[in-house]
Amino acid sequence: MKVDPQKEQYDGFSGRLFFIAILIALAMVVLVTRLWSLQIVRWDEFREKSTSNRLRIQRLESPRGMIYGRNGLEMNVVLADNRAARDLLFVLADCDREPEEISSRLNKLIGIDEEELLKKIRKAEKDKQPHRQIIIRKDIPRSVAGRVEEYAYALPGVFTVVRPVRRYVYGKTGGQLLGYLSEVNRKELNQDQSEYRMGDLKGRSGLERLYEDTLRGTDGRMLVTKFATGVPQLRTDPYGNPYVENLVDSYGHNLQVEEEIEPSIAGESIHISLDIGLQAKAEELLKGEEGAIVVLNADTGETLVLASSPGYDPGVFVSRRGSRERMEILKGKPNRMINRAFQEVYPPGSAFKVLMAAAALEEGIIDENTTFTCWGRFHLPGVRRPWHCWRRVGHGKVNVVDALAFSCDVYFYEVGQELSVDRIKEWSTKMGLGVKTGLDMPGEEPGLIPSREWKEKRLKPKHPNEPWEYRWYPGETVNLSIGQGSANSTPLQCAVLMAFIVNGGYLVQPYLNEANARKPGEQLLSNKTVDLIREGLLKCVAKGPPAPTGTGHRAYIEGMTILGKTGSAQNVSLIHHEKYENEEDIPKELRDHAWFISGVLDREPRIAICILVEHGHHGSSAAAPLAKELIEYFYASLEVDKDRLVLSQENTGSKRP
Repeated sequence: MKVDPQKEQYDGFSGRLFFIAILIALAMVVLVTRLWSLQIVRWDEFREKSTSNRLRIQRLESPRGMIYGRNGLEMNVVLADNRAARDLLFVLADCDREPEEISSRLNKLIGIDEEELLKKIRKAEKDKQPHRQIIIRKDIPRSVAGRVEEYAYALPGVFTVVRPVRRYVYGKTGGQLLGYLSEVNRKELNQDQSEYRMGDLKGRSGLERLYEDTLRGTDGRMLVTKFATGVPQLRTDPYGNPYVENLVDSYGHNLQVEEEIEPSIAGESIHISLDIGLQAKAEELLKGEEGAIVVLNADTGETLVLASSPGYDPGVFVSRRGSRERMEILKGKPNRMINRAFQEVYPPGSAFKVLMAAAALEEGIIDENTTFTCWGRFHLPGVRRPWHCWRRVGHGKVNVVDALAFSCDVYFYEVGQELSVDRIKEWSTKMGLGVKTGLDMPGEEPGLIPSREWKEKRLKPKHPNEPWEYRWYPGETVNLSIGQGSANSTPLQCAVLMAFIVNGGYLVQPYLNEANARKPGEQLLSNKTVDLIREGLLKCVAKGPPAPTGTGHRAYIEGMTILGKTGSAQNVSLIHHEKYENEEDIPKELRDHAWFISGVLDREPRIAICILVEHGHHGSSAAAPLAKELIEYFYASLEVDKDRLVLSQENTGSKRP
């Protein structure tokens, strides 16, 4: 049978065609299956990946809450707020150039450290975090930001972000009180992972530390559209509101910000009683000296001034200034980090005589007619060496009023022996010495008023078989009676002591945050006791003739009723002083500390003041004149504010129809 060659050729072609059709069909099945898998089965997975490639979560830093104070009669004066700071960042995922090229261009443009930036980039690569926002430089000037944005086309992945940064409106004034911020460390990040992120600032001292949880806000976030060639220039104003300044990237592409925004929430604000004008005046008076000034509203406990010298500007810790200045503040001498008003203690010296007089009067040991004769020295039975009065020729016959006015040591030596150390300790605790005042600030020192129990507890473990080592001796009571020996107090405690006399015998608890306002405690001193002590403290400030001139006469102001008590507290042993024939020859570091506590009775508000000048030698010459200046400034500024307020009201009233 003859085979048709054409049919045979057709059958072969038909078979191959069928085979190809089968292959095409199989390929279509595979393709459809794959498409079904991609678009149906794994739709959510790839949609999420696509979105993540297109969108970036941009953190919106929250601004800290404001801190408000006052300035005379003007309330709600801003002490700390927030300013806008520009940070220069880099994201590796948005860069289509070699990192070395970018770092080199930035170095030529703004002088960055190339190696430091490359080190951060390599770390992001190693950690497989190409979307990490690497900080190139914080808080750059506008001029630098402008140059970077001008050359943005050559710097893919580089962009600026504006964030809120703390601003201390009055700089150094009140700086120790407000406190400072610094970045959280790794240990804190591990402890507070849900609250803090790398680079966050945290309150380290003062009000910033105490009210960290209140002042710290809640960060927000924004989904930002991005392209391979760039990212938008995201801005956040100082109040936490996000906006986009440039809606085009470095190649001119339009950019959009997604509507999904979780706005940041600013921290809560606090209002404090600090009078910033009076604080500035107090710091000015202390300039060049180490010391402290405290001013309280004697009737309420409002803390108007807590000045300490030397101080520091907390803005240094949040500015672009170098670390050298910060280290000088943190480590330099004298110590600028402590507030000497309540975080440092000193022997109260003759300021303690106010407490001694109050305790003796209340205990009935003395009255207005009790007198002792001062011959310039005091003897204890069986003790060879006498205790001297500061006035070596003596004061003669004195009562409690004159003893306060002229600061007679011998009078209070006698009173101390009658009171005994235990009752001195008891009254010290009642009147706020040797214990914390309760001020709403971190780091308050309690001071120390010694007692038998304190000495035994301190020394008996060291000398268990030598009772003479931890026994309390009458001579120690003599020293304590004039605020010497182991006694230590803060200037704040001495201001509270003066407030007792100004307000009529009530204990006030000082406070700063107006939310913590408290009512005065019970009346601890009788009206008779208060009147007698006031008489002595008025006489202390009196300026003769015809009346005798008191030790605090340099604080005298014509037409005002001012109380005062001077004090000089030994800084070192008297043995050191005896090496010098004249007081002027004593080196400053060996000189006594100078105290002056004061109060104003006939003005509103009635204030209590304590001034401490380290190594000032005499309270009468180093501290009392400062009190006079401060009092004159305070009440004069209030009068100016009143006149301004009246004028403002008159002008407002005249404009009404």
